[in-house]
Amino acid sequence: MAQNSPHISVLLGEVIRSIAPLQGRHVVDGTFGAGGYSRAFLQAGAKVTGIDRDPNVRPYAQQLNDEFGDAFSFVQGRFADLESLAADNDFAPVDAVVLDIGVSSMQLDEGARGFSFMRDGPLDMRMEQSGESAADIVNERDEREISDILFELGEERRARQIASAIVAQRAEKPLETTAELSELIEEKLGRKPGGSHPATKSFQALRIAVNAEYGQLVRGLFAAEKLLVAGGVLSVVSFHSVEDRIVKRFFKPQEKGSRHAPMQVQNQLPWTNISKAIRASKDELDRNPRARSATLRFATRNEVPARDLSIEGLGVPGYARREFVS
Repeated sequence: MAQNSPHISVLLGEVIRSIAPLQGRHVVDGTFGAGGYSRAFLQAGAKVTGIDRDPNVRPYAQQLNDEFGDAFSFVQGRFADLESLAADNDFAPVDAVVLDIGVSSMQLDEGARGFSFMRDGPLDMRMEQSGESAADIVNERDEREISDILFELGEERRARQIASAIVAQRAEKPLETTAELSELIEEKLGRKPGGSHPATKSFQALRIAVNAEYGQLVRGLFAAEKLLVAGGVLSVVSFHSVEDRIVKRFFKPQEKGSRHAPMQVQNQLPWTNISKAIRASKDELDRNPRARSATLRFATRNEVPARDLSIEGLGVPGYARREFVS
């Protein structure tokens, strides 16, 4: 990766091994970010199409265009729309799709984007810098819906207490900055010495809601299933237990005795060589502590026809499920 890039790609070696060999293959980097994965794929001889919904990544895409020429192309958009993006830009079918789910380090580190409680800035969190912001949610949604978002998307057990405090605060003055919200949560819940910041799960939940991340993940997985050639690989890095659960059940929803999905015949699955969860090594954690929550799963596409999109059995949280019926 370029030395001026602000992001360290997580599980890079493991991702490369999951889709190897790369020479002459066409890889879609569905979450381009600062281009760390794309650069590594290009250096290994692949042709790469990078996709990202964040307009701020364009300078990193231009760096790769300048360095690798026609071997790299960039498409602005959401990986959930992978199928239509491929049709519009004529890059289907493909040999591998790589997804690095969630917020990037460069987004977290940029206070003006409002993703992190550790840096004061506008309460924004929009990856595309358009549409409803986190400030809109906390200042306009009713108390029950705010509580649902925090509990179901962030697994925040004290969601009702936080939602009540938010509604009481906004009656006096709207919440406009990350510092205002994080301080309100800390004041309401307190903070244990050595523990994580009490606003951690709430900020995560709001970011997921603002960017419809679970819905985007499910749509992206099914789109990749349609786009990959037989023998192609889908490789997904997630950073949250709910995301990892969705990916795991997407690859293999019919496990014997599962209460989460109807039984299916094993050979009807469109995926083979399904990996177990792969996590960062101690050496990587020493270099990049943000890798501690990363989980990689990958699988190989076979000849079985692609499935229609369905969230049944994937463990999508209740609040996020509404996106599929609206």
